[in-house]
Amino acid sequence: MTNQTPDLFGQTPPQGDLFAGERRSDHRVVIDPDNIRRRLHKMLAEARAADSRPPWSDGTTRSNVFVFPQMANWLPVEEAEQLRLEFRAEMVRLKALPAN
Repeated sequence: MTNQTPDLFGQTPPQGDLFAGERRSDHRVVIDPDNIRRRLHKMLAEARAADSRPPWSDGTTRSNVFVFPQMANWLPVEEAEQLRLEFRAEMVRLKALPAN
């Protein structure tokens, strides 16, 4: 939206476009499946090495439980599903997730 473009109510914004003079970036994030795979296997190994509770702080555990399945999306489907299954089993064992 430029400073001459009216909004839905026909009003022209009182201030200009904050990034009007900026060049748009075509920067694209490149995901390396091997890097993702290493990170997931590292998390899984840490969980497997733990005795009775997750090896991370409560906040990091919550984050890992959320992020692990999302990161697995960058891998081939069968590999991702297997890693998610194994990680979930460890989190259930360590009582970080319910058994349902």
